[in-house]
Amino acid sequence: MEKSNNIRSSVYLSLTAVIWGVAFVFQSMGNDSMEPFSFTASRYFLGFLFLVPILIIKYHHPRFLADNDEIPLKKIPKKLTIIGGVLCGLALGIATMFQQYGVKYTTVGKAGFITTLYIILTPIFGLFLRRRCHFTVWIGATAALFGMYLLCVKDGFCVEFGDMLVFVCAVFYTFHIMIIDHFAPKTNGVLLSCLQFFVSSVLCGILAFIFESPSLTQLQDGLIPVLYTGIMSSSVAYTMQILGQRNFNPTIAAMIMSFESVISAIAGYFAYQWGFLTVEQSLSALQIIGCVIMFAAVIFVQLPFDKLKRRTD
Repeated sequence: MEKSNNIRSSVYLSLTAVIWGVAFVFQSMGNDSMEPFSFTASRYFLGFLFLVPILIIKYHHPRFLADNDEIPLKKIPKKLTIIGGVLCGLALGIATMFQQYGVKYTTVGKAGFITTLYIILTPIFGLFLRRRCHFTVWIGATAALFGMYLLCVKDGFCVEFGDMLVFVCAVFYTFHIMIIDHFAPKTNGVLLSCLQFFVSSVLCGILAFIFESPSLTQLQDGLIPVLYTGIMSSSVAYTMQILGQRNFNPTIAAMIMSFESVISAIAGYFAYQWGFLTVEQSLSALQIIGCVIMFAAVIFVQLPFDKLKRRTD
């Protein structure tokens, strides 16, 4: 049973990485039509709206799109679920805020590399929660980090103001992963995802009205990117993240999801070739090597080592 659960979690998280990777293309397209906070608030609110009817169906038919060990909506601990949804939403919203503003002051490659530092921050933060990892996880995380460096950083690496902002983003993404790891096994994953989108959309919406000038015209111009990131990247992928992280090692989960960098590089290349993006997106030899190293690292940490698969508390 444990083996099948691990396989299912790996599939959920791998699909999440693929959807998130492709989403970078749509986010880039969306930035041409909408301001950052307006775009983020729109996608998260759409993600929230998309999950509401699913929750209504699941409330009356508990086995609809349910895992074997999913907690029915009628039996969830309400207070704990609300706390979890608020904390997840705040972590996700704050991470997005620092990422969007950080990208303005640094290169996209450096921002991508720094953001995905959560693959190494997750096991480090886990040490403070007395969760130790098998040494093979540290090997895999280090290899993935090196592969990501080759993939994302094209020029010399130096710390700038934007880099510090994006590093704060990586810290809050790490918090998001750890919060989900704590709350996902104790409540309903779909409801937790729905609540986090509502909180994130409210937070980003407030910031949009304070710092930007959102309008229906912008929303119409960026409708396709909003639809993909709102439905696929937000409601579908983040829900699969929560379902996949339930009773699964958070460090390995972070590594699997970090594969989104490889997918985004590949998706960006084809999107440019097909005319969807105007900025050249070709991959250098070092970037291709980085993709291969990351892929090997993600596969490595999923090999059937008993100690690797066993969660430690």
